[in-house]
Amino acid sequence: MSLLTTEIKLLDESQTIDFSGVVARLVANVNGFEKGLIFYLNGDLGAGKSFFSRAFVQHFIPGQKVKSPTYTIVESYNFSINAIHHLDLYRLCDPEELEYLAIRDLFKENFIALIEWPQKGAPILPTADVEFEFQYESVGRTVKVTAISEKGKSLVAQILATYKTV
Repeated sequence: MSLLTTEIKLLDESQTIDFSGVVARLVANVNGFEKGLIFYLNGDLGAGKSFFSRAFVQHFIPGQKVKSPTYTIVESYNFSINAIHHLDLYRLCDPEELEYLAIRDLFKENFIALIEWPQKGAPILPTADVEFEFQYESVGRTVKVTAISEKGKSLVAQILATYKTV
């Protein structure tokens, strides 16, 4: 599969919230929860990974308090028959720790996983469907979105179409 990639410029927090909402709506419209969908969130500290994740969860559960799982490693948000798992692996010392947390049990049907610092979980973590790379700019951020799987390719194509028409 050839990679499908796009870059989106996000000038401020409101554009990041809007972008997260676009991704969430597209996921919901293509039944992304049914068989699971894994997003890797890459970028430096403070680049916007947790902010994106918070806005994503709040799209599905408005008003939900969403805290960064920096110390707990994983926070799960259940609604209807779906779940969003937000993982922050920044403080992970060894990928084997994920086995002790029974992390594979989270990756069952009807889920989306938002995984920050995924490189720290290799090779235990399953492969991503989509990778988001958040980068600082002089004003705002740029997020590079890359499809890794066929499922991810469909989603990234829709993101690309949405942002070309905006």
